[in-house]
Amino acid sequence: MGDSSDATVRPHDATLRFEYDSSARARAVACAVAQEVGEIDGDRSAATVDRDDAAVVVRVVADDLVALRAGCNTWGSLVEVAERTSGLA
Repeated sequence: MGDSSDATVRPHDATLRFEYDSSARARAVACAVAQEVGEIDGDRSAATVDRDDAAVVVRVVADDLVALRAGCNTWGSLVEVAERTSGLA
C-alpha cells in the first residue's frame, strides 16, 4: 500500500495496529487512509500504511520525538475518521 522510501531512514518510529472484525472492514479503512501517504508527510516525519488480514498497520517514522507524536496523532485521527465513514457503508 504505502511504502515510502523516506519512511525507512528516520531515527524514531512507532507502529500503530488497528484490529477489525473482518478483512473487508480493514481493507476499507486501509484504502481510505493510504491515499494520504506522501500527501501529509512533513519535513520531519513520514508514514506507511499496510494491511495484515483484518488489521491496518500504520508505521510512523520521524526525526524527533515531537514529530513522532504529531504523526501518531494525525494518523490515529485519520484512521478514526475512516472507521466512522466505513461504518456507514
